[in-house]
Amino acid sequence: MVPLQTPSRGRDAIVGARTALGIELGSTRIKACLVAIDDPSLVLAVGSHEWENELAEGVWTYSLESVWAGLQAAYAALAADAERRHGVRPGAFGAIGVSAMMHGYLAFDAEGELLVPFRTWRNTTTGRAAGELSGLLGVNIPLRWSIAHLHQAVIDAEPHVPRIRFCTTLAGYVHWRLTGRKVLGVGDASGMFPIDAETKTYDAGLVAAYDELAGGRVPKLVDLLPEVLAAGQPAGELTPEGAALLDPTGGLRPGIPLCPPEGDAGTGMVATNSVSPRTGNVSAGTSIFAMVVLERPLSGVHHELDVVTTPAGDPVAMVHCNNGASELAAWAGLFGRFAAVAGAPLDSDTVYAALFSEAVEGEADAGGLLAYNYLAGEPITGLERGRPLVVRTPESRLTLANFVRAQLYGVFGTLALGMRVLAREGVGLDRMFAHGGLFRTAGIAQRFLAGAMEAPVSVAHTASEGGAWGIAVLAAFLTAAQAGTERADLGTYLRERVFGGFEFETADPRPDDVAGFGAYLEQYRAGLAIEQAALEAIPLKGAVPPKGAIS
Repeated sequence: MVPLQTPSRGRDAIVGARTALGIELGSTRIKACLVAIDDPSLVLAVGSHEWENELAEGVWTYSLESVWAGLQAAYAALAADAERRHGVRPGAFGAIGVSAMMHGYLAFDAEGELLVPFRTWRNTTTGRAAGELSGLLGVNIPLRWSIAHLHQAVIDAEPHVPRIRFCTTLAGYVHWRLTGRKVLGVGDASGMFPIDAETKTYDAGLVAAYDELAGGRVPKLVDLLPEVLAAGQPAGELTPEGAALLDPTGGLRPGIPLCPPEGDAGTGMVATNSVSPRTGNVSAGTSIFAMVVLERPLSGVHHELDVVTTPAGDPVAMVHCNNGASELAAWAGLFGRFAAVAGAPLDSDTVYAALFSEAVEGEADAGGLLAYNYLAGEPITGLERGRPLVVRTPESRLTLANFVRAQLYGVFGTLALGMRVLAREGVGLDRMFAHGGLFRTAGIAQRFLAGAMEAPVSVAHTASEGGAWGIAVLAAFLTAAQAGTERADLGTYLRERVFGGFEFETADPRPDDVAGFGAYLEQYRAGLAIEQAALEAIPLKGAVPPKGAIS
């Protein structure tokens, strides 16, 4: 993705509605991105709005009011940016796409009213349901999946269960309100319920098995879940009511086609050109996860791995960790505050750049320090709740360089445990692409990730804003597919029409980093007993979501 070089081209594209708008609701920021349909690598305007989840009565959630306030703010910022750059505010687009954090639980009654507050992917209270479903269906059903949340509500006989008539994800909800259609992109749908690789919709045999288990306590899944669509299929048009929701000023015209709504994992794959076999990507924000497109099915079921799909419906092995860069962000905030108190205030990017540069000077194994970023529970390591920890022995070398390196290693620690399982499955990987705010400081986090993954890691200069751009590209792909001008599959479209002139910076794993991280990870695994002891010894009396997390 590159900025538009010729202002007149941008103005002409906006006036002629030869543009694609992408909006992604991330964990800490809602981002909007406008691209040229004729060349989706050209970015015409951007906008964003920061928001935070809240812990309400033990549930991580966002209110629907904050969803719409944030969407409107991000859209308004994009429209203003377009006017500033090109002298014109957009009134229409060639296509629109919506993406958001995957999984979670949004349950509605027959009148379309939300029955309980949105339960995000971050909630880990679905252990009994996930275990029962994994055994019944013969596939790993993680705690965060929508079907686990639904079945846990059924098991607990929650009062709202008899009234449920529709369940969807955050992206599916926003798309429904904008278009009136209850649909979902196959990638996002694969985080609700397992997908059949051949039919590219919910696995019919597994659907029947769940319906029998539920025993009529909820409607049949075919009536309860959104219709599944693959990339390039039409997913409805913006209604007058939807246009007013997105732009209350009345400047946005209805009738604009929308592509299937997708999850942030799918848009991350698109934004890093990682939709073909033997490619993979790492997305780092409030959570961190790795996606590897499979050449063949996995040989077994592993609780560290779940199988989802690309936006085209191809199987992907996913290693998802609930805890990403939020704890690192908290420490960066502390050091930034120290600088301000000392009379040398620094902006956030400068704080990160200084700390990351110092980490390079640390010992390869972080000097014996350990850092656990567990603000929330972590299913991969079997922890229902989190306690962020820094651990050292009297022999550890406590320096700033080692401390920051340990924090960066801690971001990748649980991910590396899951990736080791994938390696034992014999899954081939030629290169890993990375995106997310963690990689805004050039080269350093990327280098340490390469050591942790024992594979080359590539980062584009757009790494910090990939998701919103990814869904904008999927919207542009819709227009090409429906016009009949794009007969190729999504992977070919990305290679030839989007990434043909892209430049990636690639870091190869350094032997000393590989050995150092390996030593760190061995101690990290052993130290998980300390995490469990902290959970038992220090009860959670209340929590405030971390501010300033990297998104």
